[in-house]
Amino acid sequence: MAGSAAVLEDGSLISRLDRGLLKAEQLLALLSGLAVFSLMILAVVSVGGRNAANAPLPGYVDWIEQIMPLIAFMGIAYVQRQGGHIRMDIFIGALRGRALWLFELVSVVLILLLMLALVWGSWSHFLRSFDFAAPLWSRDSSIDIGLPIWPAKLLAPVAFAVLALRLLLQVWGYGRALVLGLEAPVAVPLIQSAAEQAAAEADQMQGHDANGSGQG
Repeated sequence: MAGSAAVLEDGSLISRLDRGLLKAEQLLALLSGLAVFSLMILAVVSVGGRNAANAPLPGYVDWIEQIMPLIAFMGIAYVQRQGGHIRMDIFIGALRGRALWLFELVSVVLILLLMLALVWGSWSHFLRSFDFAAPLWSRDSSIDIGLPIWPAKLLAPVAFAVLALRLLLQVWGYGRALVLGLEAPVAVPLIQSAAEQAAAEADQMQGHDANGSGQG
């Protein structure tokens, strides 16, 4: 299962790179959220048009196919940075020190190898669809209204490449912690206990209350 995690920051190079990559990850996560919202709008327009004028949105399924990669892939690097992907926290939480960092390092390296293979495979899949000489630069299109499919296919290698960069940073972070024997390394998700999670949420709420009082 996935637990709550904190990512520490300092003035080191790895932490600066972490914060820089986080901005790109947040932008991609925002695009994913906007894609979910746009899907809701499309559903309202299609159902409303069908009920009001017997005229549903043309190519509704085609548009869904284009939007789904945005929803499925764009937020994965951000979630990895936050430590939110599915994992065995019960087992990992029992480890401490170098044993913990070794386990985390091995798991991240394995994920990185998988993602590099997926970047290569998804990029090859995109190239088979993209052609500068073809209409709309596309060798294939959706069935109903003929939308080019290559933009949707491009999203996968882009998202996987960003995730690979995040994993490289985490390999660095966990490897650094393993070699130096650090207790709380930066730029990697640190699992929080229930008490630490509650304290962090309380601090966050106090910050919101303080901002609200100041604006009032």
